[in-house]
Amino acid sequence: MRDVARAEILDLGAYEAIRLRFRDRIIAMKRHRRVAVGDHMTFIFENRDTVLFQIQEMLRTERITTESAIEHELRTYNDLVPGEGELSATLMIEYDDDHKAERAEVLSKLADLEGKVMLRAGGETSRAILTRLPGEEPDRLPAVNYLRSPVSEALARHIEDASAEVLLQVEHPAYPFEALLTAATRRELSADLRER
Repeated sequence: MRDVARAEILDLGAYEAIRLRFRDRIIAMKRHRRVAVGDHMTFIFENRDTVLFQIQEMLRTERITTESAIEHELRTYNDLVPGEGELSATLMIEYDDDHKAERAEVLSKLADLEGKVMLRAGGETSRAILTRLPGEEPDRLPAVNYLRSPVSEALARHIEDASAEVLLQVEHPAYPFEALLTAATRRELSADLRER
């Protein structure tokens, strides 16, 4: 999948003119890209459109107009665009404000989550790779994480096969949960894997 190009970024005025329509389309798309695993983990599978939206929203919110700052946002967010033969997701670990202590405890226990998030179907498994960012605490998982999952051709065929079960699993003793992907989610992921 190609990165978002500078030529695709609208200036603030042009973006404002189309923002509501674009936002509504992305919200509808994300409905099928959002997967809850247990009560406290939400995965959002990213693609070029979701990343373009995030860039435009960041530029709008921060009133970014200088070319160097726009290029910085492009470099930062393009890391979320999946490469060929892979899927990319944002993982959010969510607890309400009444459970801050529980959230802190779980984030510490999940510090070694690497290799324990996977997609499974038809005997094929893809283990997600967590992107570690500068400044992260080694003994604590951040509440927002970015993952990449290399997907073999065999697993891609299972994701596309309507008769196969596809699971998103977290195999960690502190959070052993899984979710069955819906047909709509699988269509979105199959489209991502087909895009060059």
